Amino acid sequence: MAIQVKAYAAQSPTSPLAPMDLTRRELRSNDVEIDILYCGVCHSDLHTARADWGEAFSIYPVVPGHEIVGRVKNIGSQVRQYKIGDLVGVGCMVDSCQSCSPCKHDLEQFCEHGMTATYSSHDRIDGTVTQGGYSTGIVVREEFVLRIPENLDTKAVAPLLCAGITTYSPLRHWNVQPGSKVAVIGLGGLGHMAIKLAKAMGAEVSLFTRSKGKEQDAYALGASHVIYSTDEEAMSSAANQFNLIIDTVPYTHDLNPYIPTLALDGTLVLVGLVGDTEKTISTVPMLFGRRSISASLIGGIKETQEMLDFCGQHNVVPEIEMINMQNINEAYERMLKSDVKYRFVIDMQSLKDE
Repeated sequence: MAIQVKAYAAQSPTSPLAPMDLTRRELRSNDVEIDILYCGVCHSDLHTARADWGEAFSIYPVVPGHEIVGRVKNIGSQVRQYKIGDLVGVGCMVDSCQSCSPCKHDLEQFCEHGMTATYSSHDRIDGTVTQGGYSTGIVVREEFVLRIPENLDTKAVAPLLCAGITTYSPLRHWNVQPGSKVAVIGLGGLGHMAIKLAKAMGAEVSLFTRSKGKEQDAYALGASHVIYSTDEEAMSSAANQFNLIIDTVPYTHDLNPYIPTLALDGTLVLVGLVGDTEKTISTVPMLFGRRSISASLIGGIKETQEMLDFCGQHNVVPEIEMINMQNINEAYERMLKSDVKYRFVIDMQSLKDE
């Protein structure tokens, strides 16, 4: 039988999130039902709720939330990887075609037929609209459920399912290891995770920032250097240094000042910007250093599990502020002002108690 849960949803681009009764599908044979304990709050949640990326990305009503942590409540008849009571997570995807080349190479996020997003997407089997983790429970196919290390602080784990994997994936893809020099542009939800993860991988980490006063936080997170990108002398001194730059800035900005700071064969990877870069990017410093500009989108399920296991081994979790579900609209406004260090996490008990 169908499963009834409580949720918070946006009914339109201009309406605040508000309570909604939500019907989850009846378990299929390969489904896992999860009792949600915590759900992270991502900028993507806000952008989708408010249709900032266009109506194609927002199917109303929208129940956001793709950083989900909970315990298995029930399983389908064919589920073998999980049992009732297991601590599990769900990230940005709940399905993909499983047959195209990216899917066969554990890169479901690049599914050639389009991965099924955790919310505001269409179920591949019945066509219903997917709804996310701002709810008391969710049903997800087994292959897209992740195992959470029990030794980590469960309250803080949720943002790993998006902010964590978004920064871990390029660090791994570009082979960051002890001795690598990594720079991070921007100190927010993504930026602070990039610093923590790069440090745990043994890299020497620097922070690029436009804002004064972030030194103490950056050093506490694992950075060895802070470079003010508005200081021409400091930027000149940073030339030819970095094997990899993780750019977490979510709005259009000038990339040109950062390219000369890359070492030979270095790469600047965009992970925060969804949209257009500045119209002109000079190829001169790229030509004279075989430097590259690239971009990266979350990670596949196998890599996301690898990231969770890595965080379990190194005790890496995000810095979070816990909120009640009822305070989500206020949290959105604060998030727009960067008034959080560094990610909000919703305690879903607050919704269960409504």
